[in-house]
Amino acid sequence: MEDRYDNSKIIEYIFDPEISQILAELESGGKESSYLASKSGISEEELKNKLSYLLKHDFVRQTNDTDKTIYTANAEKLGQAMEKSSTFDTTIDSLTTLDSYLN
Repeated sequence: MEDRYDNSKIIEYIFDPEISQILAELESGGKESSYLASKSGISEEELKNKLSYLLKHDFVRQTNDTDKTIYTANAEKLGQAMEKSSTFDTTIDSLTTLDSYLN
């Protein structure tokens, strides 16, 4: 069964200031929920709620190990969502144009 999600909603989540900070933490590998919650200044339950849509569609993965919950970013899937986004294309085009003016 194919995973169906709203790409524009995924992009909204990725660019949300709190979620983007969490995803930036996950760039270097999985992190414990307690660490991410502390770093973000929210509870672990709030963290799980904020990541729920990304978890549901496997953009972020959750594993439970004894008394710890670990979150890991699915970098490949996040990258694919960015490539599909017209916002991404527009941003790249704008940066390219700006670069040509500066050079």
